[in-house]
Amino acid sequence: MEAIFIVVFALLGMTVASFLNVCMDRLPSNESLLFPASHCASCHHRLAIKDLIPIFSYLWLHGRCRYCRAPIPRRILGVEIGTGLLFGYLYWHYDLSIELAVAALYCCLFIVLMVVDLEHGLILNKVVYPTMAVALLISVFLPPSKVAYPGEAATLLFNTFLPEPGIAQSAIGGGIGLGLFLLVVLISRGGMGWGDVKMAALIGLVTGYLILVALFMAVILGALVAGSLLLLKIKRRKEGIPFAPFLSLATIVTLLWGSNILNWYLGLF
Repeated sequence: MEAIFIVVFALLGMTVASFLNVCMDRLPSNESLLFPASHCASCHHRLAIKDLIPIFSYLWLHGRCRYCRAPIPRRILGVEIGTGLLFGYLYWHYDLSIELAVAALYCCLFIVLMVVDLEHGLILNKVVYPTMAVALLISVFLPPSKVAYPGEAATLLFNTFLPEPGIAQSAIGGGIGLGLFLLVVLISRGGMGWGDVKMAALIGLVTGYLILVALFMAVILGALVAGSLLLLKIKRRKEGIPFAPFLSLATIVTLLWGSNILNWYLGLF
């Protein structure tokens, strides 16, 4: 029975990914998410239902528009596959619960932030600010500790030394993220954008005290990728590399395994 639910949630994730792709296409250019209906970006022909079936339509059409044969971005297929797999795993990780719904919501929002920054170099306020408000509201009823680290060991660790779970936990995490990245911006004098500062604050609101785990992982991932690109001469030293994708990926990892990572780290001492 559990396997059936995992497949159902994977299919749900693929369907949700279709809407996420619309957000990635339209939000950067301030287009409506509802109007006009889904259409080809090249010939603007309205797409039929059979053109919009996640994964299947892309493979059936060989990655090209059925009407003008223009290439369909591979990102669309990647987001559908990735979100589907992620939703299936989220069900297995959280089971059917409110934590599952909250984690899925956060993952979707960070996927959008990740791809938009990769493609357009933008961290959209229209995504970040509403998500901040939602994260604070959720923390009133479901503290970050219930989503980011459901294990009892990590929850006991934090609750022993820090305020009770709730909005205080979320606010402290947001303050840590905002303060650390604000300091980096001031010291680096343009080496990091203000969008990254706002996103760090958002990550703190979402993950609570595990903000440090998320930011540390983002920095390590960013350094490894940037170093590899420079070493392979794919990027020049003066070329900027978007940081939001690393922040987004690190946040998703923290939501799923943050407590395990923290407990492993503390076990080294």
